[in-house]
Amino acid sequence: MRREAGLLLHPSSLPGPYGIGDFGPEATRFLDWARAAGQSLWQVLPLGPIAFANSPYASVSAYAGNPLFIPPDRLRDEGLLPANALRDPPSFPSGRVAYDRVIPWKDSLLRASWAHVRAGGPTWVAGELERFRSAPEQSDWLSDWTLYIALKGAHDGADWTQWEPLLRRRDPAALSKAAVALQDETDYQAYLQCLFFRYWEETRRSARERGISVVGDTPIYVTMDSADVWANPGLFQLDDSLRPIDVAGVPPDYFSESGQRWGSPLYRWDRMEADGFQWWIRRIRAELRKCDVLRIDHFRAFEAYWAIRAAEKTAVRGRWEPGPGIRLFRALEAALGPLPLIAEDLGEIDDGVRALLAETGLPGMRVLQFGLADPASSHHPSNHVENAVAYTGTHDNDTARGWFASLPKADREAVLRSLAGVDGREIEWDMIRAALRSRAARAIVPVQDVLGLGTEARMNTPSKTDGNWEFRVAPGALTPELAARLRATVEASGRSVG
Repeated sequence: MRREAGLLLHPSSLPGPYGIGDFGPEATRFLDWARAAGQSLWQVLPLGPIAFANSPYASVSAYAGNPLFIPPDRLRDEGLLPANALRDPPSFPSGRVAYDRVIPWKDSLLRASWAHVRAGGPTWVAGELERFRSAPEQSDWLSDWTLYIALKGAHDGADWTQWEPLLRRRDPAALSKAAVALQDETDYQAYLQCLFFRYWEETRRSARERGISVVGDTPIYVTMDSADVWANPGLFQLDDSLRPIDVAGVPPDYFSESGQRWGSPLYRWDRMEADGFQWWIRRIRAELRKCDVLRIDHFRAFEAYWAIRAAEKTAVRGRWEPGPGIRLFRALEAALGPLPLIAEDLGEIDDGVRALLAETGLPGMRVLQFGLADPASSHHPSNHVENAVAYTGTHDNDTARGWFASLPKADREAVLRSLAGVDGREIEWDMIRAALRSRAARAIVPVQDVLGLGTEARMNTPSKTDGNWEFRVAPGALTPELAARLRATVEASGRSVG
């Protein structure tokens, strides 16, 4: 296997003047920097529209893209905004995403773009939008998405379970009437998706030109208030009132003593299997159009998932139920060919999960923070295998520096013994070197660790509902000197440089 190195950085974390990272000039600058740093992989988090707590893992669509990533600079340069639209943008906090300010401003800007286009903007837009809407790639999801999000707006943001009964249950006549009444809004929402995929594909092209592959990410579950559940209620464990019977989560673990109650509805795997897992085939095919390699979150639930009664307030009381196992992956491979997937095999892992991972042949994950203090752990670098991806930490972990500082003294000493010959003053670089030297074919490092940042730069704290997903790279932080240091570290580890 080719030995590769990469970086974990969500587009929202890129610097820039508009409150949140996007697919504009800063994305290209980051790719230039990553190439100079010897990187051949760029891992992002899920790219869908955010909802609850701004989490990319709680999107309201398994297919749509997040309009917040549409770059204002590109809209201006292509004549898709009024001439003065960006002349005096608001001031946003530096170093974090203030979603409460960014979302309304970006929505106003994008609506101004749509009004400008409709009032006589560039003539090519109408043709591109029509091609986008009629392309086979959008047939599985776009019309459901645009009507869902238009109806949600018409109901002041209420969950679809609170809409009128005929709309909740997708009565054909009611849907047709709504589609006519809301056509202006559905056209606008289609425009946003056209822009998202236009600029994301440009970003991916820039990555390919620099020898960098994009590693995408998809949650195993979709949220209850999503276009996907509204459009396919029979594929989920819902009662006659279209309310969840059981919901998803995980039992108490490393991150939380009460477990994590995600609240997503669980799948009716029997019904999905009855038609050859077509819903999953369509979903994974769509995800692989966005990236070169796809990480599937919470892989263990394909073997067995934690089912929590919907009335329970925490995840403590639940039960394990069997997942689809290898049958799903055989169906995916039969339809899509060899699967460029990474299995997130973290959490409570047992022999059944390990057997499924081995049977699929997919690479799993090795996270140094989970094993550096324990030489017997599979996450300890001495126990890594080639068919794996090594990380210093993930989006759910503290930064390497913050994690090390929080350890008890005995654990810090055990970590230093494992790393051998270091004093821990630059623990993040000690861990980066260990990940890169690992036997794992791929090694991916969060940018926060390359920058040597502490807990203040953590991306997410599981089970905490506020203050997450806000980290942004400071302007000018990714310097040529830092790129040269990382490249030299990659080369010394024997990995290919981008």
